[in-house]
Amino acid sequence: MSTVADLLVQRLLEAGVRAMFGVPGGGSNLDLIDAAARAQLPFVLTSTETAAAIAAIAHADVSGAPGVCLTTLGPGAASAVNGVACALLDRAPLLVFTDSHPAAADGCLHQRLDHHAIFSPVTKWSVRLTAEHADETICEALARATTPPCGPVHLDCPGDVLSMASGQWPAVGGRWSVASQSAAGSAKAFALHEPADAVALHDSRRRVRGAKALAERVRGFHHPLLLVGAGARRQADADAIRTFCDTHHVPAMVTYKAKGVVPDDHPWFAGIFTNGTIERPLIDEADLLIGVGLDPVELIPRRWTASAPIVYGGPSDVPADHVPFAAQLVAGIPTLMRELDDRLSPSEWTPDRIREALDEQRARIASPSTTLTAQRVIELASVRLAAAARVTVDAGAHMFPATMLWPVREPNALLISNGLSTMGFALPAAIGAALVDRARRVVALTGDGGLLMCVAELATAVRERLDIIVIVFADEALSLIQIKQEARALAPVGVALGGVSWTRLAESFGAAGFTASDDAELNRALDRALAVRGPSLIEARIDPSQYGPTLRAVRG
Repeated sequence: MSTVADLLVQRLLEAGVRAMFGVPGGGSNLDLIDAAARAQLPFVLTSTETAAAIAAIAHADVSGAPGVCLTTLGPGAASAVNGVACALLDRAPLLVFTDSHPAAADGCLHQRLDHHAIFSPVTKWSVRLTAEHADETICEALARATTPPCGPVHLDCPGDVLSMASGQWPAVGGRWSVASQSAAGSAKAFALHEPADAVALHDSRRRVRGAKALAERVRGFHHPLLLVGAGARRQADADAIRTFCDTHHVPAMVTYKAKGVVPDDHPWFAGIFTNGTIERPLIDEADLLIGVGLDPVELIPRRWTASAPIVYGGPSDVPADHVPFAAQLVAGIPTLMRELDDRLSPSEWTPDRIREALDEQRARIASPSTTLTAQRVIELASVRLAAAARVTVDAGAHMFPATMLWPVREPNALLISNGLSTMGFALPAAIGAALVDRARRVVALTGDGGLLMCVAELATAVRERLDIIVIVFADEALSLIQIKQEARALAPVGVALGGVSWTRLAESFGAAGFTASDDAELNRALDRALAVRGPSLIEARIDPSQYGPTLRAVRG
């Protein structure tokens, strides 16, 4: 007889889920793993629960379906919080299943934590699963997770519920699957608390008001600039934005997460937007800023000082307290671009001016050093790898040259934690991405501090036989923090990591390991890594002296 676990797995499959990640305990998640195996839904064992959540986030970004992770109760649930918080602030659809004590053990205190209290602040919804309402609960969980702004949902699973008989259930089809949703969030139509027609009417009225307000705000400007963000990462979004830029001669900057929506080699690509210093020349020249799926969570916490008015369009409304949006249109990106088509005045931008500004940005972070710097590692590695590989980027000082210099030509070909900006992201994210498409290599760019936080996931990559190249920028310090200490005239205390033999550590997990201290050694290491089937690691022993000037050039 079918169980509640079978029902949950069936709904996950209908939503397009292609893998589950986690560290199992001895409770209900064993039933979930067993049901997944019967349904041929892979379960991927990770070394930590946080890594499981991050891998699931990357899996969702690349596949377009919700990510799924599971944990045991108590310590497993607590360990997953950073990864779940990453899903919340990076707008990733994620379902988190946790074990919990069965009702019969209500008086037991061993390993008992209040999971609802732990997860409520970092999820869109936290709910305790019951056998009676399992179907409606999983459907609502999927709807909430995938309704823009996407985010994590927590389902607490008592130890005796998932093994209960569920009987027969009707097929849902694709009613809340990602493929069936409009970018405006049609999953709202399947929430259990409001009829679909009422939601549609509400959204229609809001869209009309937004379109009128947008039309009033965008006329009469001749130097508009698109600021493309995380809410515009579908391929259909990218196609609409590129066509708009070509047709109207409008340049576009992209946030870290939107890298590739407008390719780096596109004539109207204007660089990276973070609310920093390096992009200010074009921001100051623009007389109208248009946030296309731009989420304020993506921007560095600095006062907004742009003088040009800014309007917004995207799949969900966003707060206007940090970025003073004068008008907002909640709509899918293709719809937004059509609304703008007949509203804008002719643009006076030229491709030459955009190329000149982009060259100036790149020149400002160029490395004059003759030693192996982070910039040089990115330049050499991207020549060999960028055309065919996906890349994941960890938080840290290497992030600035990586995001600016690594060329990307499609959405979600560069994965990064931007809203939370957590360290320990690149390797688990590479695992999640590689499992979606095993034929495409993934490059993980990480500092040695970030890799220390998740290095055990090399065992996961080896076990899954994934073609991942980890490039670790080894300088034996938390360099970004040290730069900030120096800027405040503080002693460099608490930032020295000490030496790690990364190649020997990689080899101990069964991965190939290589070391490079100059250009020639790095090129040889890249050759050897490309010849490996399975995971490999390149320890790039870099000169960190350019990190300070790079940070000042990018952020001021």
